[in-house]
Amino acid sequence: MKRPFLSALLPMLLVAAVPAGPALAQPAQPLSLDRLFANPPLLGTPPRALTIAPDGRHIAWLQPRADDQLRYDLWVEEVSSGARRMAVDSLALSGGPANLSEAELMRRERARLASVRGIVDYHWSPDGRALLVPLDGDIWMAPLAGAPKRLTDTDATEIDAKLSPKGSRASFVRDQNLFVVDPVTGREQALTTGGGGLVSYGVAEFVAQEEMGRMTGQWWAPDDRRIAVARVDETPVKVAVRAAIGSSGTQVTEQRYPFAGTPNALVSLEIHSISGDAPVQVDLGPDRDIYLARVNWLNPDQLIVQRQTRDQKRLDLLLVEAATGKSRVLLTETSATWINLHDSLKPLADGKRFLWASERSGFRHLYLWDGTTLSPVTSGQWPVDELLAVDEAAGTILFTGFRETPMEKALYRTRLTGGAVARLTAPGGWTESVADKSGSALLLTGSTPAQPATVVLATTAGGPLEIRRQVSRADFPYAASLSAHAAPRYGTLKAADGKTDIHYALTMPPGLKPGERAPVFFEIYAGPGVRRVRHAFGTMLHQYLLQQGWAVFQVEGRGTPDRGTAFEAPIHLRLGFPEVDDQMAALGWLKAQPGIDPGRVAIYGWSYGGYMVQRLLTKHPGAFAAGVSGAPVTDWRLYDTHYTERYLGNPATDPAPYEAGDVTRDAAALADPLLIIHGLADDNVVFDHSARVMAAYQKAGRPFETMVYPGQTHAIRDPALQQHLWRTILTFLDREVKAKGR
Repeated sequence: MKRPFLSALLPMLLVAAVPAGPALAQPAQPLSLDRLFANPPLLGTPPRALTIAPDGRHIAWLQPRADDQLRYDLWVEEVSSGARRMAVDSLALSGGPANLSEAELMRRERARLASVRGIVDYHWSPDGRALLVPLDGDIWMAPLAGAPKRLTDTDATEIDAKLSPKGSRASFVRDQNLFVVDPVTGREQALTTGGGGLVSYGVAEFVAQEEMGRMTGQWWAPDDRRIAVARVDETPVKVAVRAAIGSSGTQVTEQRYPFAGTPNALVSLEIHSISGDAPVQVDLGPDRDIYLARVNWLNPDQLIVQRQTRDQKRLDLLLVEAATGKSRVLLTETSATWINLHDSLKPLADGKRFLWASERSGFRHLYLWDGTTLSPVTSGQWPVDELLAVDEAAGTILFTGFRETPMEKALYRTRLTGGAVARLTAPGGWTESVADKSGSALLLTGSTPAQPATVVLATTAGGPLEIRRQVSRADFPYAASLSAHAAPRYGTLKAADGKTDIHYALTMPPGLKPGERAPVFFEIYAGPGVRRVRHAFGTMLHQYLLQQGWAVFQVEGRGTPDRGTAFEAPIHLRLGFPEVDDQMAALGWLKAQPGIDPGRVAIYGWSYGGYMVQRLLTKHPGAFAAGVSGAPVTDWRLYDTHYTERYLGNPATDPAPYEAGDVTRDAAALADPLLIIHGLADDNVVFDHSARVMAAYQKAGRPFETMVYPGQTHAIRDPALQQHLWRTILTFLDREVKAKGR
């Protein structure tokens, strides 16, 4: 262990970071688009899917190969010695092209892993001595000492593989049915047989995966005797004919897609016994038009099922008896706007109490349910993000949150019964945290505006964090240029209501001389659930833009997360209005800043940001010099139920909010250069959105430019295509914006 290295690392996570200031001198080696998307990546190949073994002796992660940043292998490291090795070589076990089922391909798209090859998921055995590894449609068991053992070898794709809590079985879905297999003997057992056609068992339906943060439809009891299984019937769901246009041809797919205002899949819950007893139907209530939000086992004989109403204004926690399926309401959350779902329900060891997160105070905070009442554990005018770990012996919990500022996610500790909250990570940065069950060992991924993300192994015994060592590599290619990295200037300005402070980040190009004015790359998302302005290391693309003479600007308006329900609420039934107003208020402020050319501000956004670009250009023509709109929503009636109805209500009963937010209605107002980009195989924001708005612009006689990507889905992830994408965008912006000031 090298002490000089640790002393350089500690400031990033444990002491105050250097505040971001003006842009520094331009790097000696200028960036290029070719280098931006080449191997090895400028910031190295950061590990993903970080975990700590149940016995605390090892950590694991997925690491991209040096010669292929889209293919991942499984690595492990011994905590005591730091010795690391590749535990599973994806090419050694499956070197040929993967032939995955449509269900698995769509599941990966929902997880934003569509372009990833090799190992995308894994699970530790309960004793920490082996890992369950799905790979290219089959399942392997990889002991830490010994060769991997193949558990399945079929032409079908086995998906969503899991190990039971005691390790006696592995479960997976094959051909729409749930199976279990004994990892020692290899003996398989089909728990369901009714899957097929439009009915599936053990999977999460489309909106659960895409919008609800629930990627599974199977939940093991803590004693391995039972497993709760979701049954999904897509019969009522409308058929969307999607033409996935690729370079080698067009594949027409009939996708069951729950458009806003149309029927959802019918989802029910069954409890299956490993002994083969008849399944038990869970009573979810008389209303079948509900969302199965979450399922947790409270103890081996009882479950807590979260049932959300179709309008998302009510969330019931049902206590379910596993033997009979009977349920009763334990507690209820209600909202005048919508309920945000989360994963911060943690049962305690007595099998009766649990920790829970609620926004009933206006901010998400932690509460303790003692069997009859809900008592606050945290409180204040700030939100908790996620409950990480519970140490019942010590009476403490670890969680992440935003106590000091919404721009810094930090790690905190408090008592299980409430009390003073201690921040464990320092101000000035953003930290993502992974903890073991008790919170004694942690993997922290921290960055600041001036320091890229670094992964460290840390321990805590109820006191300050102790950094054991760095897990990620320090010798990434960009390391030599960090001293000249241009960090943003952060601040607040007033929203359109004239009273609410909203956060911005502005980075000026290096070497701008007094009296010179720079064009601006105004990057926007501005939608719910996503934060872009953070005290964290930015993208290398932004550094490239700065070197090309662009200023880079981002702002978070009302409706964005991490500031409580009152800050989010203005967008309810009004998507496309308060966000637009706040971005225009920010634009007015920006144009008045020294060094900014007010006539050369370009707006760029993707997905919701793509919607915002077109909304701004059509509601405020002439405000921006040009816009780039990627994978945009243009008509909210073409988007899915759970996301859209959360904010706009049900168009079957009230279409007015949908009509008001429809970009196509204002097509005739387009007066500025616009580039529309879309993947032709997008199954999230389907290409119909762009086709419809293109037709509207054409009918109104308004010119625009377009670039489509055959075979690409909602995001363009292939490095070669990313390079083409940004060359296209910057050629457009150089011509329509940057050159206008020469």
